[in-house]
Amino acid sequence: MERVAVIGASMTQFGQRDAWIRELLAEAGQACLDDAGVAPDEVEHLYVSNMASGEFEGQTGVPNALAQDLAAVPAYTARIDQTSSSGGAGVYAAWQSVASGASEMTMLVGGEKMTHCSTAEATDVIASITHPVEYKHGVTLPSFAGMTARLYLDTYDAPREALAKVAVKNHENGVDNPHAQFRKEVDLETVLESPVVADPLRLYDFCPITDGSAALMFCPESVAREYTDDYAVISGIGGATDTHVVHERADPTTMGGVVNSSEIAYEMADIGPEDVDVAELHDMFTILEFLQSEDLGFFEKGEGWKAVEEGVTDRDGELPINTSGGLKSKGHPLGASGVAQAYEIYKQLVGEAGDRQVEADVGLACNVGGFGNCVTTTIMEARR
Repeated sequence: MERVAVIGASMTQFGQRDAWIRELLAEAGQACLDDAGVAPDEVEHLYVSNMASGEFEGQTGVPNALAQDLAAVPAYTARIDQTSSSGGAGVYAAWQSVASGASEMTMLVGGEKMTHCSTAEATDVIASITHPVEYKHGVTLPSFAGMTARLYLDTYDAPREALAKVAVKNHENGVDNPHAQFRKEVDLETVLESPVVADPLRLYDFCPITDGSAALMFCPESVAREYTDDYAVISGIGGATDTHVVHERADPTTMGGVVNSSEIAYEMADIGPEDVDVAELHDMFTILEFLQSEDLGFFEKGEGWKAVEEGVTDRDGELPINTSGGLKSKGHPLGASGVAQAYEIYKQLVGEAGDRQVEADVGLACNVGGFGNCVTTTIMEARR
């Protein structure tokens, strides 16, 4: 099977945007076409990663509308919805379309419009991810995060400050990301004294509600060489699910979907976690950076917090994590987040990350839906 290459990528400004979903998608889509040097009529498959355009703004049918807006008709279109991991699932779908031979030029655009809703309204839409029994009792994703954070801190004797240092690190990285929603540093005291949301987690342990979009262009490696000398290849990708009811898990601090999806991706890429140079993890809550870094095999169980304390995951550390600023600083427009993670890895691998640039030949993105209910892990490598 020929390797699948990424030859172009784009990301809009994340934050509070006046544009609606179709405009956000078109903005990223056009920028991706320009970056890749691909004409709209060359796109054979067009996928849109989006969780809830219908619920958020009453807009459905966005993929076919986007094909019209970009002059990409008659490309095949489809919407990819896998809750907050829709972006990662979209990367998987786009990879499959090229790897199968069904398409020689596939574009993925992910986006979400959320900020026009109140926090309560947006939270309610996001909470629909949970099992109906949990939802009925008022359990939300922040509730799971708080309970899991407490369990983790108690089980592994981790200090509360370690979680706060994740927020500090990712905000520092976000300063150098021109597309990030929050481009400002925060200190440890600010994080630790912010309002409690779900004890022990406070306001600065959570990512914001965000508008935005991002896009990627995929093609076979042989086709990629016709367009550019600078591209990345998807060497491994895997998807997995975990129990829908979180309390049915043997250990809530282990995300089975992360473990299983990464094992598939590592095997396909024929590498191990020790070979990864840079990673983008789904830090919707600070505790998730610990859990994912351990379940991906970067650190032993219960040791992820120590890696943060020791600076291992800093941008100049041994394994930079969330050089983009992560969801925490960059923002979390649900359908766009997984695509934006892949955008960051791609930019790092082709040497176009600007002030965020690190030395990297292998990158990994892990996009999580719900509280680990569904996960896609993608491994990308620089062109050799």
